Amino acid sequence: MTSDALSTQALNRALLARQRLLARAPLPAGPADGDRAAHVIRLVEHLAGLQAQAPFPPYYGLWSRLDGFRPEDLAELITGRQVVRIALMRGTIHLVSARDCLLFRPLLQPVLERGLSAVYARQLKGVDTRALATAGRALVEEQPRSFGELGELLAATWPDHPPAALAQGVRALVPLVQVPPRAVWGRAGQSRHTSAESWLRRPLHDAPSLDDLFERYLAAFGPASVADAQAWSGLTRLREVAERLRPRLRTFRGPAGAELFDLPDAPRPSPDTEAPVRLVAEFDNLILSHADRTRIIGEDARKRIFTKNGIFPGTVLAGGFVAGMWRIDRSRAGSALVVELFGPLSAAGRGALEAEGERLLSFAAADAATRDIQYARVG
Repeated sequence: MTSDALSTQALNRALLARQRLLARAPLPAGPADGDRAAHVIRLVEHLAGLQAQAPFPPYYGLWSRLDGFRPEDLAELITGRQVVRIALMRGTIHLVSARDCLLFRPLLQPVLERGLSAVYARQLKGVDTRALATAGRALVEEQPRSFGELGELLAATWPDHPPAALAQGVRALVPLVQVPPRAVWGRAGQSRHTSAESWLRRPLHDAPSLDDLFERYLAAFGPASVADAQAWSGLTRLREVAERLRPRLRTFRGPAGAELFDLPDAPRPSPDTEAPVRLVAEFDNLILSHADRTRIIGEDARKRIFTKNGIFPGTVLAGGFVAGMWRIDRSRAGSALVVELFGPLSAAGRGALEAEGERLLSFAAADAATRDIQYARVG
């Protein structure tokens, strides 16, 4: 039975609550192991991963959600093989726990294969994909390799096909994780890959459940429609999953009349709940995980943020919604947080933004000679 209608504001507050952006989750004091590491992993799993097509946005994503988060809290999980970076939802790189890597990748394999066919079908025409996957897996398990190295080695067997296309074929067909020092805070490293099974010394899950994936999505991003879940995951035919789960889910109507599904006991705060100013990471799934994104970003802001170059900036949340963009400019003189607002903020809002900006600079540029907050455009 369909329950009450939910306003855009109600959906906004539900999303922020589940994303830990109404109030930061506490993080135990102490070294980045034991209880502290477990808290970080639990949040990564609650969020169903963080988009990580660039190396460092997940650090900012966790900083915005965990009180007292430090770069080493994530860096040590990466080097300790407790979290990994792998192509998953929408075919993009996500940072997920080792457990979720082994669970999610089999479920999302159709997304990777569909993307491969859409982009590289002509360049890989005539290639036996099973043979390509077997050869590619052997090469990356021999030692981690860049896509450039992998493609050149594969071209010895398939000389009539572009090396880059061969490497991308392996990316889609074999669960490849990026290995350190890539994405380790304070270090630089080329993207090198090995198989998830080799890196984690465990096989992929042999009986993963789409039902569980759908419910994981709702826990992090609901209430949501089938179209929303498909936009987040890249999967199709999730209506079948929603119908199977319907007896144990709650249903609502969104502002435009769409049917929304939700977990019965998931948080749905009052629409009047105060939403603090937050600085959200580049490529954050908060903005990217619904077909209808009006619960977090208005049309004018969307046009400014979604550009043709594929770079998705850090965003400013004020009053719960995207109100601007941010970046950190670094030079020998110091580091500056540069904020571009899309409209005016109250004096209290501006003060909260600057306090949050100072926290961000202390996190991201602790060793900078000077730290400053600048406005590219004052609203």
